[in-house]
Amino acid sequence: MHFQWDWLCLGVLIMSSVTAGMENEENLDADVEVENFNKQSQEADADTDKSSIEVVYQTPQPTGEVYFTETFDEGLSRWVLSVTLKEDTDDNIAKYDGRWEVEELKENAVPGDKGLVLKSVAKYHAISAMLTKEFVFDDKPLIVQYEVNFQKGIDCGGAYIKLLSSGNGLNLEYFFDKTPYTIMFGPDKCGEDYKLHFIFRHRNPKTGEYDEKHAERPDVDLKKFYLDKKTHLYTLVLKPDNTFEILIDQTVVSKGSLLENMIPPVNPPKEIEDPTDKKPDDWDERPKIPDPNAVKPDDWDEDEPAKIEDLDAVKPEGWLDDEPQYVPDPNAKKPKDWDEEMDGEWEAPQIPNAKCETAPGCGEWVRPMKNNPKYKGKWRAPMIDNPNYQGIWNPRKIPNPDYFEDLHPFKMTTVSAVGLELWSMTSDIYFDNFIICSEKEVADRWAADSWGLKKLVASANEPGMFSQLVTAAEEHPWLWVLYILTLALPVGLTVLFCWPGKKSDECIDFKKPDVSKQITKGELKEEAEEFEDDELEEEKENEDPDEDERREMKETKREFIKDNTVKMGREAPVSEGEGDEDIYDDDDDEENEVPDEEENEVPDASQGDRSNKSDSEDEKKEADEGMGDHPLKSVRKRRVRKD
Repeated sequence: MHFQWDWLCLGVLIMSSVTAGMENEENLDADVEVENFNKQSQEADADTDKSSIEVVYQTPQPTGEVYFTETFDEGLSRWVLSVTLKEDTDDNIAKYDGRWEVEELKENAVPGDKGLVLKSVAKYHAISAMLTKEFVFDDKPLIVQYEVNFQKGIDCGGAYIKLLSSGNGLNLEYFFDKTPYTIMFGPDKCGEDYKLHFIFRHRNPKTGEYDEKHAERPDVDLKKFYLDKKTHLYTLVLKPDNTFEILIDQTVVSKGSLLENMIPPVNPPKEIEDPTDKKPDDWDERPKIPDPNAVKPDDWDEDEPAKIEDLDAVKPEGWLDDEPQYVPDPNAKKPKDWDEEMDGEWEAPQIPNAKCETAPGCGEWVRPMKNNPKYKGKWRAPMIDNPNYQGIWNPRKIPNPDYFEDLHPFKMTTVSAVGLELWSMTSDIYFDNFIICSEKEVADRWAADSWGLKKLVASANEPGMFSQLVTAAEEHPWLWVLYILTLALPVGLTVLFCWPGKKSDECIDFKKPDVSKQITKGELKEEAEEFEDDELEEEKENEDPDEDERREMKETKREFIKDNTVKMGREAPVSEGEGDEDIYDDDDDEENEVPDEEENEVPDASQGDRSNKSDSEDEKKEADEGMGDHPLKSVRKRRVRKD
């Protein structure tokens, strides 16, 4: 049994270790991601290995062909602030006068790394910059990537960017909400609606007009990216095969096709409903109709009320018929400014009658109402299948006069500038490290040298696991139950199976003396000699003035033990549970060997019986007294030799 408990305890410890390991793996996910970035940037490794806090920042440099990059480490020299007004808006707020600043993050900042910060509340902001070179949608992918940090959370506002379309009329000083753009991408939130926009303006090949096409909403929960006050990396990958991917922190949150996953669809339907088609007057859309052959039963009374008075009800005793339920408040006083000509005659407000509180009720007693057993309601004919049912009418289909088929919606309008045109009710929205390129590896390397450092510093400054668990439980109180169960289960199992308890019956039985074992005279003598040796050793160790008295007591014990030894030498042990059966075969042989002379002498035999009985009784008493103090208390009384 001990072997089994040891294995069970070992299993519990292993389970606890595995659970702790899993939690550690979850906490190290961020470190793994940072390590992936560090593999792409060995220079960043050399700087960050020294200390997770003392990060040496270097302005990231693109490693391949790019169309636009911006780190804001050199200020806003290439950016243009809008000076125009927003149309169809009150003049007090129509001006794009929102303030921008270049500064470091308020928390988890990398020394020397600066970004663009939206500073004003409840104002329109507009700022833009020209691309290094235009991006033409032909055979190369488009990758747009930048960082956003809602340093104060976000109540209502956006952090999306616009890729402005090329054209002769593009003037960045007059950049506003109606300025033509090709793609709008980024986070937006108002109320509890968390969005991640990907919108592109598609040109109708037949009419030349532009329509906005919105990507379907991601299936992931975006709330944490808006409220955790961390810097997040937003990436849009648009490929020439008309597919797209949207990533947050280099994890795909949405993907699809420009031909299948846009609302409304890029290509209109081939057929549409005929607007001139009308439903015929005799078209019957009713699947069920009342049975025309049904007749109301003769005993069906439609006049019976649903409720009737309960005639068996009796007015409760003590009902106060003459007392009203409400009485004027005797403590109320007419206000001093009360004008009876203007306000009418003043009356004290009504309060509940105090006498009705102790009575079953006050006022006129009325019998209560009960359900009428005869009530059936208005009779209606049962419903049957409509034999003239023709189904739901739909107008006929006709060819769509506006139909077209654009199999390459990726070929959008050329982009020549990037801009931020935003309204926000929350300040301190942080933007940094913009890049527009055609190679995913270039964007990843750029992220490793910029966003990777921010994530490394943020991970190093994060609170411990215990603080994170408490914070999560404050947001979701049900987590406390999970925590308690997680801690109580291994502790309970450990106490249940590993804590020393009462000895089992097997152990008790194992230590019980074997009363059926034969005890010989020699063993008793050896035990007595050992006892004498122990007494002599105690005498040598404990010598004191009362030594004579102790010696006398010990001599008395020795004599008593010797007497018991002699007596027990004449007796045979009896095993437990055998009743009066003899234990030793030798005793049985001696008892059975009786001389012939004794058989003939009857008087002597009877006299011998009496003497044997008396002897046996004396021996039993002496044995009881002698065995009371003897160490082998489990040995039964010895049988007396038979006559």
